[in-house]
Amino acid sequence: MSLDKKECLLQKKEKIKSGGGPKRIEQQHAKGKMTARERLTHLFDQGTFIEIDAFIKSRCTRFGMDKLDFESESIVTGYGQIDGRVVYAYSQDFTMQGGSLGEMHARKIVKVLDAAAKVGAPVVGLNDS
Repeated sequence: MSLDKKECLLQKKEKIKSGGGPKRIEQQHAKGKMTARERLTHLFDQGTFIEIDAFIKSRCTRFGMDKLDFESESIVTGYGQIDGRVVYAYSQDFTMQGGSLGEMHARKIVKVLDAAAKVGAPVVGLNDS
């Protein structure tokens, strides 16, 4: 992978981690709420959470959706450990489209549910409205 491609990938990952951007994160904090990623960081044992499908994003082109500048879906999914036990989770990201449920958002949840079922692990869903 060339340096330009690697740098582009790293920049995209950083943009994804910022959710809906600094302004929306600030609004979330002003309401006394954590972001989706902050909630997962507090839930899981330190350093154990592994995000799944961070680069998945909506493919909807209706209603002007194709003009929105989001690099990811409005949900964070993954797995990690809570008190040493493997747990899968999803957390809706209100900073992105209010955490609205769309096709790819739902597919990410289903993928986490399926993965957890295969290994007999519990699933925690964190919703925000």
